Amino acid sequence: MNARNIVVAAVMVALVAASAHAQSTIIEQVLVKVNGEIITKTDLEARQIAALRQKNPNLRPDSDAALRAALAEVTPAVIVDAVDEMLMVQRGKELGFAMTTDRFNSIVENIKKENKIASDEQLQAALKQEGMTMADLRRQLERTMMVQQVQQQEIMQKLQVTDTELKTYYEAHKDEFGTTPSVTLREITINVPTTAQGINVAQDDAAKAKAEEVRAKIVANEPFARLAADYSDSGSKANGGLVGPLQKTDLSEDLQKAIAGLKTGGVTPVLRTSRGYQIIKIENLQESTTRPFDDARGDVADKIANGKRRGEYRKFIAKLRTEAIIDWKNDEIKKAYEVGLKKEEAETPQ
Repeated sequence: MNARNIVVAAVMVALVAASAHAQSTIIEQVLVKVNGEIITKTDLEARQIAALRQKNPNLRPDSDAALRAALAEVTPAVIVDAVDEMLMVQRGKELGFAMTTDRFNSIVENIKKENKIASDEQLQAALKQEGMTMADLRRQLERTMMVQQVQQQEIMQKLQVTDTELKTYYEAHKDEFGTTPSVTLREITINVPTTAQGINVAQDDAAKAKAEEVRAKIVANEPFARLAADYSDSGSKANGGLVGPLQKTDLSEDLQKAIAGLKTGGVTPVLRTSRGYQIIKIENLQESTTRPFDDARGDVADKIANGKRRGEYRKFIAKLRTEAIIDWKNDEIKKAYEVGLKKEEAETPQ
């Protein structure tokens, strides 16, 4: 996730949290204390809402049972994430991290730009509608920033990738560093007029005959670009029928089948399409090739580093959990936390 997406995600969580807090009529309940800091029922509910929206923005449970099932599914991961974030923020405070006013102002400007908000007053009004203040926004953004900084100092700076690792990974995963097959086409399309009654058979036959006539001219080596300009009903006629380059996977299945086996310069038979009839010429064909090691080196390093980062993060957060004093005030949420830890462990490669 890039920095901009992290900021946007943080803002969304903050907005949801504030909204849940503003609408809550339940007396605040402490669910757990992590090194003396609390996670409340309101905190958890806000995170549950955010998790449900992220998983399915259009979720509309049709019964209480369906809502309980949806919550039960996301809660284990949600409470594990909440505790882990608190541990990371606490470590950030120990390291002296804090968000400067200049940094906060810079992020606020980005938020305004991304959301087309013209002024601070408009941003404050938008926050107010969600029961938030600029101070609330700053606290949430600072937590996000501290998590990032802890990861950078405690994990990323300690990662090293050797040349031997790079070459070993590259040789074992060459399929990951192939170029995508691409094709550049020229097309001529002869449309078949349609009416409310459908397609007129005579007009369809006439369009097909015209397409066959044009193809015969192509086979006779008349310039495809000129024929496209003279006969094609496609917008590409202005460019001699040129289309692409395109990734082969972007083509329809029917078109992929039609050009299968053709080489550069090859011409398809007249093809029936939803618009009428079409003739395709392969202008240029680029098959998949494996990028040389020197060219792929940066991507190889990123893949190895990401794998190591996940492993080192798991070790680091496990250490913070072990050292923490976690005092549960709700047995049901404690059980959900334990379920989340077991699921995380099961999904961790050995």
